[in-house]
Amino acid sequence: MNKYFTCIFLLLFSTIKMYSADTLWTASGMVGLNASQVSFTNWSQGGENSLTWTFFTKMGAMYSDGNWKLNNNLKVAYGRSKIGSAEYRTNDNEFYLENVLSKKVGWAVDPYFSNTIRSSIRKGFDYAKSDVNPIADFFDPGYITQSLGFAYEKDKALKTRLGIGLQETFTNKYRNYSDDSKTTDKLEAFKLESGIESVTNSELNLDEHLLFQCMLRLFTRFNAIDVWDVRWDNTLTAQITKYVNVNFNVLLVYEKAQSPKTQFKEGLQLGITYSIF
Repeated sequence: MNKYFTCIFLLLFSTIKMYSADTLWTASGMVGLNASQVSFTNWSQGGENSLTWTFFTKMGAMYSDGNWKLNNNLKVAYGRSKIGSAEYRTNDNEFYLENVLSKKVGWAVDPYFSNTIRSSIRKGFDYAKSDVNPIADFFDPGYITQSLGFAYEKDKALKTRLGIGLQETFTNKYRNYSDDSKTTDKLEAFKLESGIESVTNSELNLDEHLLFQCMLRLFTRFNAIDVWDVRWDNTLTAQITKYVNVNFNVLLVYEKAQSPKTQFKEGLQLGITYSIF
């Protein structure tokens, strides 16, 4: 599976490099590093040394010939934190790849086909308990979703699509994410679900140096139409200089197979960003 993801990453990257000069292709890419560090020596007011860092990258490649459009987006984020003599702890751990193929047919909406891959980058832990145990790893669980339906787009301010979807869940050690509760004699490592998927993206320039990006994904299964998976990702970016940005991110996730409670992550970071394309 590692080879599978490596091939996807290299294919997307090589596609961007190969066609970025082509008028039919539009490439975008940036990398960033956020870090904070505090150190004490003979400090009478108390405190502990700390180090926190997060690496992230966003890349995209869009092909358009007037009728057909292929939009590829990749988001990778990984970070660690260390306080005092404690071990490093993971604070960010995400791989998200999306491919959307659509065709203009002269309607208000365009038919589309999409494929989305979601996974952790490395092993993740539950730090809420005193006994720290791993709860996820690379593609364990891993989610692949295909969707076929109709999409509406109004510049970058609003892109939304709704379609019939298939979602595959892959696991290895952590099979609670893919287990079928109806079978008590075994723990399944694979789960296939069919349902409805909705994805909405918005990008707004609130000011010359202030950008707001929002992505809302909803997925429900035909056999449990009243239960929805929710992923609501919001990022506010303020550009201080050409290479220095302040990022405020709020991510809300609800997936019953992962947790019966709503998951919430918030981060305010100052870091360095560099545009590759």
